[in-house]
Amino acid sequence: MPARPESPRRRLPREQRARQLLDVAWTLVGEEGTDALSLGRLAEAAGVTKPVAYDHFVTRNGLLAALYQDYDQRQTAVFEERIGKAKGQLKDRARAIAGGYIDCVLSQGSEIQGILAALAGSPELMEVKRRYQQDFIAKCAEWLGGFATKGDVPDAGYWAILGAAESLSEAVAAGSVEQTAAEGELERLIGTVIKRG
Repeated sequence: MPARPESPRRRLPREQRARQLLDVAWTLVGEEGTDALSLGRLAEAAGVTKPVAYDHFVTRNGLLAALYQDYDQRQTAVFEERIGKAKGQLKDRARAIAGGYIDCVLSQGSEIQGILAALAGSPELMEVKRRYQQDFIAKCAEWLGGFATKGDVPDAGYWAILGAAESLSEAVAAGSVEQTAAEGELERLIGTVIKRG
């Protein structure tokens, strides 16, 4: 019996192809785990040739870093949407940040933790994570800085907020802390740090 001819591959613009590859990669990580993700496996699942996947991400770490960056961009969009809807009070903004951060981590579940673990110690992760951290701190300063009692919140205060958000999110994802308790604690910490500034 002759083999069925493959359906012709559709040529997508670069941005659309990158989005398609990231979507397929997220699905693979969710279904098969981070260890199973390779550029060859991604190409096969996406119905493209290996050179296409390599052209977009160059290395496996490049792909994982792109997934982390994709996660970060979605997280920023959630924050901006929630801040836009929040009333102009410190408590409301703190609640929006606390809920948004934890929700974003939970929305990716174990996938984001697997990506971080796979990238641990790599230059790609350090660069992407540092940029994400700096962006988060800049956004917090923009959203919360005007509420500082003394007019200025030290950078260490924003780093404390970020550290607490990361730790509490991980605790919720691991089932060690209930989400509402974590959000409430993070909201209170944000309020304390900003009022003290």
